[in-house]
Amino acid sequence: MLARPGSKTRAQLWRLSDGDWSKRDDALATEEPMEIRLLAGDQQKTLSVTMRTPGNDFELAAGFLYTEGIIRERQAIARISYCRDSDLTQEERYNIVHVKLAGNVLPELQSLERSTFTSSACGVCGKAGLEALERRDLAPVPPGPEIAPEIILGLAGQLRARQGVFEATGGLHAAALFDTDGRFLASREDVGRHNAVDKLIGWAVLEGPLPWKDRIVLVSGRAGFEILQKLIVAGAPIVCAISAPSSLAVDLARAFNVTLVGFLREGRFNLYSGRERIRAAERLAP
Repeated sequence: MLARPGSKTRAQLWRLSDGDWSKRDDALATEEPMEIRLLAGDQQKTLSVTMRTPGNDFELAAGFLYTEGIIRERQAIARISYCRDSDLTQEERYNIVHVKLAGNVLPELQSLERSTFTSSACGVCGKAGLEALERRDLAPVPPGPEIAPEIILGLAGQLRARQGVFEATGGLHAAALFDTDGRFLASREDVGRHNAVDKLIGWAVLEGPLPWKDRIVLVSGRAGFEILQKLIVAGAPIVCAISAPSSLAVDLARAFNVTLVGFLREGRFNLYSGRERIRAAERLAP
């Protein structure tokens, strides 16, 4: 029987400390490929292969389909499952996820400007992403909510407390969802930034409401274009990042009326767009 891959992998290493070598056992963040296959009727197509940390694979697939515009609601998915061997063993192949659509015909996929291989690090390139975004009917995020700066300042500590695999390996990104009172709702981890976001959005596709009208999203690393694109599709009005945003992400946030916060750490943050949602900041001079 095939073993289900875990989020952590043990490895031996030699550590040099103060001139002395010692043999140690260490935990690494697992990185393995996952193929997403789309099925409808008797049709089947490989949609993407991404390097990911095993865990919440079905959410990753659902989130990817939602943020890329392939599905618009939970009802579009009939079933998500792992691929099974065709022989009598019917063993599950944990690195291949089948998404069975409710209809009998595969949707048009030529507008998906993404190669069939996606790394865990970067995802779609900026130029292709911009062109694809321009072709989609995405409206700016509606006004509101308005929150106190103290709510934003309290988010990073809550995320760190819930990054279990990161604490063990030091090698994962995370995305977390909060309400406007700063209460934690959900988080997901992955070796890839955009995978963590897709898992979080996929959780909402399968279990919770979308769009996120009154929610705050925090990502553990930097906020790049693709992260912003995915969260705009999810309707997130406030996006925060522990590290820096990219210039393209700031442009996108301003174009779609998203409040974008960067460098959230140690009692401070930078506000790049959407200051009207942060109390007192809306009175700052242009």
